[in-house]
Amino acid sequence: MVTDKNTLVIEVAIAWCLAWGDQLEPQVDRDTLHKMQQAMLNGESVPEAVRSYVEQARQLDQLNYPQSLDELTKLPETHPQLWQSRIGLVYGGATKIKQYVFEASKLQDIRGASALLDRINLVDLPAFFHGEDSDRFPQCQRDYSQQVRDRSLGTADDSPGLAQALIPELIVYSTGGNILAFCPSAYVHQLANAIEKRYTSETLTANSCAVGETFRFLELRFGLLKDPIEQTNWLEWYQQNASEHLVEAYYGKPGPDLAVQFEQRHSFNQLVGKLSNRFSQRRSGHNWPAENRPSRRYPPVYETHPYVRRDAGEKRSAVRQVSLPGEPWFSDALARKRIVGQKAKRDRQSTNWYKPREWINWEPGEFQSWVSRFEQYLEDHPDSEYKKHPHFYDLEEAHREARSLREVGNASKGFVAYIYADGNNMGGYIQRIARADDYQRFSKNVSDATEECVYRALEKHLKPHQLSGIDDGETQGRDGKWIHPFEILTIGGDDVMLVVPADRALAIAKTISEEFERILLDLDGSFRLPPQGSQPQPGIHRYLPAQAEASQCQLSMSVGVLITADDTPIYYAENLTNQLLKSAKKKAKSLKDTLHYHGGTIDFLVMKSVTMLSSKVEEFRESGLVIDGKPKLKLYGAPYTLHEIGGLLKTAEALKDADFPRSQLYQIRSLLERGKHTAMLNYRYFRVRLAKDKQDLLEENFETAWCLPKDDQNGGNLAPWMSLKDDSGTTYETIWRELIDLYPFIDEPDQTSASTTQATQEVR
Repeated sequence: MVTDKNTLVIEVAIAWCLAWGDQLEPQVDRDTLHKMQQAMLNGESVPEAVRSYVEQARQLDQLNYPQSLDELTKLPETHPQLWQSRIGLVYGGATKIKQYVFEASKLQDIRGASALLDRINLVDLPAFFHGEDSDRFPQCQRDYSQQVRDRSLGTADDSPGLAQALIPELIVYSTGGNILAFCPSAYVHQLANAIEKRYTSETLTANSCAVGETFRFLELRFGLLKDPIEQTNWLEWYQQNASEHLVEAYYGKPGPDLAVQFEQRHSFNQLVGKLSNRFSQRRSGHNWPAENRPSRRYPPVYETHPYVRRDAGEKRSAVRQVSLPGEPWFSDALARKRIVGQKAKRDRQSTNWYKPREWINWEPGEFQSWVSRFEQYLEDHPDSEYKKHPHFYDLEEAHREARSLREVGNASKGFVAYIYADGNNMGGYIQRIARADDYQRFSKNVSDATEECVYRALEKHLKPHQLSGIDDGETQGRDGKWIHPFEILTIGGDDVMLVVPADRALAIAKTISEEFERILLDLDGSFRLPPQGSQPQPGIHRYLPAQAEASQCQLSMSVGVLITADDTPIYYAENLTNQLLKSAKKKAKSLKDTLHYHGGTIDFLVMKSVTMLSSKVEEFRESGLVIDGKPKLKLYGAPYTLHEIGGLLKTAEALKDADFPRSQLYQIRSLLERGKHTAMLNYRYFRVRLAKDKQDLLEENFETAWCLPKDDQNGGNLAPWMSLKDDSGTTYETIWRELIDLYPFIDEPDQTSASTTQATQEVR
């Protein structure tokens, strides 16, 4: 009896497709098929009519991997059914997601667009497979799932048998905006069409793509095979050509055990890779002549006449004006985003404007907001400090969720932070996944870890906030209400996008990345690095490297953080945050390739005004914050490792505690670009004017923590500089500018009302 749940689910899927056969109608009675399904799940004896198919499905998992081409060529003779029969595999999901989500300027519409895509991926697509019948998909409700199948898999699709051909066990994963699933081979293209149609019929304008292919059952275990099978390039061929450039590009750099390396690549992983390539080609508009499918060459577009009124987003023709603050005009696509955003925020009082019969008879359905999931997390963790807050139970259901960026920024002097996190090393790890059940297990573990790490970070660093001074049209009547001061835009797969108060942004980003690794290690020990791969290497961290703990997980998370005013246009802010994320991931990849660092990285930018940055972040830094010369000066320190971010926050707090006069902080910053020695002398001049205890505070938390030279023979430091040596020479970089940027967002130390006078007296 199979005990591993993931392996059992995949065996049920394979046995189902084997027993169904290659035609639209099953070769075995449907009732018998469902009895087989339940018997396998319950560990009972299966019906006699399908016993041979179940045995073949279990044999497939138990087959030894052929160690030579001769062993491979014998498989069609010993297992003819597994060689001759075919199984379908479908991969699909939304594309150009940011274009759809961030085309609107209002937070309500962005929230609604994200929630609608999440519902399609997490609820609607599993409903195709009767997800309500499996505990893997608790979000699928029976009545709603039946409505989804009636509308998307009915006779209008010319596929009356598709709904009967699908069961929950066929889904490998359905997270992160994509779905990978098995199906009977005759229904591959019909299922792919239904997936694409569901996105279009629900969103009207979102782009989506789905592709499918049929494979031999033996290929699920041994990767792509040629017909005749003896023409397949097998292990002997790989051992002879492993060092060839093209072969190395596909299989990876040759390791000590070529047989293991070949088996990891020539497996189920190859099938997924082929579908991924087909997905990219179809998304780009290429049609496959062999497929009788609608073209995706022309994505959904609603033209706008120059003399017709446009909707509130200025994107397409408006169809109706609604009774909301400002009396906006909505197109059908924008109306769906807004009503979904309101329902996701449990804002029931403002949804009366939407009457389904007036909007193409479309029902939005019910949505579970991310905040409600966060509250469920708190229910499961009653010892959370967030829940122990004295005003936690003052959070009224109708008001507890932030409705605008201004409400989030109300908790941090009118500033918010956009956090965009994404997993590292995912592609390399996935390439080593050889089995479908491992794909399923990996997807669930990563999805669970991503969601929980966000909740842990929010409950650790935030607390309920009481709105104060809120009086605009969108937040009318909410002044004085207690809210959760954050907005989760999306959590999917290994991606996270959220908005938080600016003063807690870096701490939240750091905790998200740290907890992601910690949770993964708790879920599955296979993510743990081997001992020789987790040893710390010199040169990784610039802050107290001896105190840094080595990362233990093969996967990590990089984060981009943008701190900006709450009235910054969302699309502009998202674009900058995405650039910061790419910069952080570039740093993580560089450290991994050169110093074997597997941990997370964070890049951040504080933007006080919208006009501060008109170019790309990288161009802005290279042109304005790098001074070529001898020596070369770099006036910023980002991106940072997680250990360095922790040190940066401690240093900023120490700077605040030292009560350094702000005018002097700015003067030191202004003198950085005048040269290395000028900046050092200026820093020393102002440092000695502080009281002795304040000098010690700076020496401990800034000078000896960051600014020790690489060859420290004289016991001095380079404050405010750090030396960075590479093949081109020595570059001197500093974190001083970023400390000044963070200064306004560090909590004030406990002081009396005469703190200004006290600080003046401490200056000699």
